Amino acid sequence: MSGHNVWTHKGTFLLAAVGSAVGLGNLWRFPYLTGENGGGAFILIYALTIFAVGIPILIAETLLGRTSRQSPIMGMRHLTKTHKTSRAWESIGWLGAVSAFLILSFYSVIAGWALHYTWLMLTGSLVGADAQTISDGFDTLLASPSLMTFYHTLFIAASALIVGMGIHKGIESGLRIMMPALFIILMVVLIYGIINGDVGAAANFLFTFNIGDLSLEGWLQAMGQSFFTLSLGMGAIMAYGAYMPSEASLTRTAIAVAFVDTAVAMVAGLAIFSLVFGAGLETGQGPGLMFVTLPLAFAEMPFGALVGGVFFILVLGAAISSSISLIEPVAAFLVERFDMTRPQAVTIMVVAAWAMGLLTVVSFNVWAEGTIFHTLFGRSAFDFIELLTNIFMPLGGLLIALFAGWALTQSEVMKELGTNKTWFKTWRFLVRFVGPAAVSFVFLRTIPQVDGYVIPTLGALFIVGAFALSQRMRVSAS
Repeated sequence: MSGHNVWTHKGTFLLAAVGSAVGLGNLWRFPYLTGENGGGAFILIYALTIFAVGIPILIAETLLGRTSRQSPIMGMRHLTKTHKTSRAWESIGWLGAVSAFLILSFYSVIAGWALHYTWLMLTGSLVGADAQTISDGFDTLLASPSLMTFYHTLFIAASALIVGMGIHKGIESGLRIMMPALFIILMVVLIYGIINGDVGAAANFLFTFNIGDLSLEGWLQAMGQSFFTLSLGMGAIMAYGAYMPSEASLTRTAIAVAFVDTAVAMVAGLAIFSLVFGAGLETGQGPGLMFVTLPLAFAEMPFGALVGGVFFILVLGAAISSSISLIEPVAAFLVERFDMTRPQAVTIMVVAAWAMGLLTVVSFNVWAEGTIFHTLFGRSAFDFIELLTNIFMPLGGLLIALFAGWALTQSEVMKELGTNKTWFKTWRFLVRFVGPAAVSFVFLRTIPQVDGYVIPTLGALFIVGAFALSQRMRVSAS
């Protein structure tokens, strides 16, 4: 393990983790949720949950990666042996790998839409277009399996090329160029929004503290967002942590990742909603905001085609920085377990994810209804795959918190954290009790969407809790 790759600069893990965390959700989901759920009140709950849940589990996942110096699957196999715990804990690595694979399959399809809109913007195809034209154009894209497959293929191939070039020449070099460029583009779009849009209305929508608009559902969404936005439980942070230099501070890096990720979402929200309100349009969530409302706003503004093209390049960059983190956990496992070359491992992972992505492609057209997925689960193939990831990621995060909190010894955690006993005790309390409880709420909020899953889930959580208690007894005895 001494010969394992390490980032050439200790700041690269920060770039990598931020790249993994900053994705499409920062650009459309977080700003919308904030505005619809009390603005500043939502941000306060989100910030508290980030500190109490997100950062401690981010530290835990990074710690597991750096301690093992292997891919998530092989790393957990190593840790279960060295700590003489049940091999059931290896499921952490497998849950992360499966989540990364499933997310990549549909993420690539949706990110491919940004390729389409980058081209439309830069060629001026949408200049002066009305709402109906832009809406019909998006519907036409979704109705075309061949066009969606084409963009899906281009996007996933570009991501594969970066990862296939290796840790240093590919991922590290790519992130050093990509992440600063994304921040510059984001500021350009924000300045454009301030000049041509209504930044006052955007700030009012996002930051006015209105506790009355924050329902229990809003609380749960804030907790869920704080977990999902940091890319926890899908193997990426553990895989990147394996390359983290020993002298880099886990705590300071985790806080910086959470801060930058949140700041990007805030700035993106100001920029996007300045344009939306400036054009007198309605706010909306998801693909409609990104691919219908915003293009309409750009179509009506000076130099809108150019700035719109630049904006969608930002969307692409954010998506690629996330997708390379989804490829890495599985590719690293194939290299370590089967002695493959990196290009071979990346090819296998990406081709399989590309094929799985075709289910998402046809979910919007050919298989839009009446399939076996609708019959069995009452939803499309895309919705079902997304539901699985919403189950696997919190479950993986829950197990990461329990393993790091209960199975790892005080001495090794203190060595990795490199901090005083006060912060160690605070972190351990949060990762043992607060984190698992909060993630369980997020988990249980997802499960009731499928009839009959609630009782088995509660049973599984009870078993996990009992197992954690047995681990405590084992550690105390030793």
